[in-house]
Amino acid sequence: MTVTAFASDTEERFALARQVADAVLFEGYVLYPYRASAAKNRLRWQFGVLVPPGWGAECEEHDFQHTECLMEPKGDATLSVEVRFLRARRRTVQRARPDGGWDTVPELHLDDRVLVPWDEGGEERVEMVAPVDELLGDGIVHPFRLPAREDTEPVLDAAGRTVGRLVRRCAEVSGTVRLSAHELDGPYRAVRLTAVVENTSDWTPTEGHTADREAALPHSLVATHLLMALSAGSFLSMTDPPEWAKGAVAACRNLHTWPVLAGEPGSADLVLSSPIILEDHPAIAPESIGALYDATEIDEILALRTAALTDEEKREARGTDERAAAVIELADTMPAEVLERLHGAVRSLREVTGPGPADHGPTAPADGFPDEYGVPRPDTPWWDPASDAGFDPTEDRVVVDGRSVGKGSRVELHPGLRRTDAQDIFLRGRAAKVEAVLHDVDGGVHLAVTVEGDPGADIRREQGRFLYFQPDEITPLEDDV
Repeated sequence: MTVTAFASDTEERFALARQVADAVLFEGYVLYPYRASAAKNRLRWQFGVLVPPGWGAECEEHDFQHTECLMEPKGDATLSVEVRFLRARRRTVQRARPDGGWDTVPELHLDDRVLVPWDEGGEERVEMVAPVDELLGDGIVHPFRLPAREDTEPVLDAAGRTVGRLVRRCAEVSGTVRLSAHELDGPYRAVRLTAVVENTSDWTPTEGHTADREAALPHSLVATHLLMALSAGSFLSMTDPPEWAKGAVAACRNLHTWPVLAGEPGSADLVLSSPIILEDHPAIAPESIGALYDATEIDEILALRTAALTDEEKREARGTDERAAAVIELADTMPAEVLERLHGAVRSLREVTGPGPADHGPTAPADGFPDEYGVPRPDTPWWDPASDAGFDPTEDRVVVDGRSVGKGSRVELHPGLRRTDAQDIFLRGRAAKVEAVLHDVDGGVHLAVTVEGDPGADIRREQGRFLYFQPDEITPLEDDV
């Protein structure tokens, strides 16, 4: 195997991708209200945890990730790989004794913070560079080992006196990266790349004792993900491949991770394989003011709620973790104009023509240009309340594949590529009943449906809670009768 330092251009590409990869790395690292005592912060490390194989059999987590994707390397292309993960650092708090000794304590109060025991996360990287030709066949295997270590940090009071110390202990962690490639038959030269990351730590629970997750975490690879770059050539999108590659993409096996194209939109020489499902070319919103470690919250709301914490809550948050302290500082010092920028953003502008009266049958007048589904649009702007008068969700119909579809129609569901919800895979190919045809202010058409065989369908109808699909995501099953 050839292992060298990353070329400068590769390092630049990785640096750009790490902005998104950091969001994966620290997703859920410390959640609002950023205190170790909060219930949601007592179960740590939610995503991408590769546990020791000696304990993995006793839990629902895994000791490996398996990535497969397609690439079209050119010439003597090389593949650069960076495995990134967090390594748990178990932090204990000790108070200084007058005789020079130390007492381990549950908390240590200072003027500006309260220090408590906590599992910190330290970023680790395993880097590899190898010619693509060396990956063909059996490929290459790269083992790595991070030895155990212990560090101490003195804790000083406002007067500069040593009042305690923090003791951080890291357990030994070991793993293996396996890379291999297989050339595919087809009209173009394509290669299926396989990348497997394994936790090979030999740690096992003490004989006669059942270990819990907290005991296994120091020996785990946390929030594990991959960055992979080609020096020449390109990767194929796994969510929107060219027609000739769709069969080969469907045959790829991705276990506990999912690869997407990364970097600038339009580029295809960089892949991020993540335990969190992303779209191609994910990016951090330019309005985002910093890492808040909780993607389930809107930045504006989270910043306001953080700023509203009591002084005592902020003291505990500052003592929980350096990253939590940075969030508190960010919320307390955020200028009003920065907070206002989080309220909303317009990504692009385009001319919008409001939808017109819906098609109530074959004799409906077409007073305006029809949309792609045959629904005519008038010149009335969408913000005119009178423009809603021509709509009736229970009577409106759209034409799909030459068939008129409306309330009562049976359709087959085909969730489109625009969707990123993993639950959609369970709806693919299911039969459903159309409950209403709806129109948005941009002229889009949406079908409200209930899935056949859903025992809660009657309740959904009563409450008006439906699943929504666009016309290109359904196939009519029969003509209306």
